Amino acid sequence: TNLTGANLNRAVLHKADLREANLRETDLTRADLKSADLTRADLSGANLSKAKFRKANLTDANFSEADLTGMNLDEATLCNTILPWGIDDSGC
Repeated sequence: TNLTGANLNRAVLHKADLREANLRETDLTRADLKSADLTRADLSGANLSKAKFRKANLTDANFSEADLTGMNLDEATLCNTILPWGIDDSGC
């Protein structure tokens, strides 16, 4: 899936299958991705401010240079997840 630069502001994507999706520079402000699978997804440079990733699978996802202001990662799986400040393996 290639959604580079798409405007998904406030989108509801519960349980979405976004494995290996290209979401670079996408606007996901206030989007709700509860229980979504974003394994190996590229979200580099995306606007994820106030996005909800509750219970999402973020294994091997790339969030480099993304805006994570107020993002909710409650119960998300973080394993080899690239964040702006480094790799998070807390959920492996």
